[in-house]
Amino acid sequence: MLTVLVLGGTSEARALAAALVGQPGLRVISSLAGRVRDPVRPAGEVRVGGFGGAAGLADWARTEGVGAVVDATHPFAEKISAHAVAACAQIGLPLLRLARPGWQAEEGDDWHYAATLVDAAAMLPALGTRVFLTTGRQGLPAFAGLDTLWFLIRCVDAPQGPMPANREVLLARGPYQRAAELALMRRFVIDVLVTKDSGGPLTAGKLAAARDLGIPVVMVRRPDPAGASAGTGSTPAVSAPAVPDAVRWVLGL
Repeated sequence: MLTVLVLGGTSEARALAAALVGQPGLRVISSLAGRVRDPVRPAGEVRVGGFGGAAGLADWARTEGVGAVVDATHPFAEKISAHAVAACAQIGLPLLRLARPGWQAEEGDDWHYAATLVDAAAMLPALGTRVFLTTGRQGLPAFAGLDTLWFLIRCVDAPQGPMPANREVLLARGPYQRAAELALMRRFVIDVLVTKDSGGPLTAGKLAAARDLGIPVVMVRRPDPAGASAGTGSTPAVSAPAVPDAVRWVLGL
């Protein structure tokens, strides 16, 4: 029996778990960080909460008899990806990074790339005054000082801590369709969109809507995946762009 640990609450992680659960000779455990109050639970066994760093992950994997790990976390979940690389190197487990491709600009797009959320915030005053902010609740402090701008902040769960003073918070969970995003941006007279390069179709509707409206998009680049293995002395994980590729990798072990 091969025990496979799937890290992440992404749609790809759920699809992978659904494809693997019930396969002969496989035990599938999905791990969710626990940051979303009411997450969509994947098929099979589910574990919620942190591991206590790379060492904690290695200890837990050893105790559970994990034989392989698939890191299907969000493209911006740098910390857990780094911990996965270090833990798997420590105890000699095969590791696959399931990472959806990033978005690509199309004709008519007006994208402005930022390396970080702080850089994105610095760009905004020159681009617009009514901001649709879709970068998640944890990054809101980067925009807290922009008192001359107004923000529509969309999150799954209610944000806490520093955030822009002039704002409306919209709690919603994707997928978000193009027509609905267009209507939303028109309703709030949005003139600039801020997003991370998460990739995938579930949240791409806002990009099409911004293109339709001719408004600029501040696109925060993904962190360098090579950084996940920095300082570990290990080889970076094998990568796959889609769920069927990850299924083949697991079944080939």
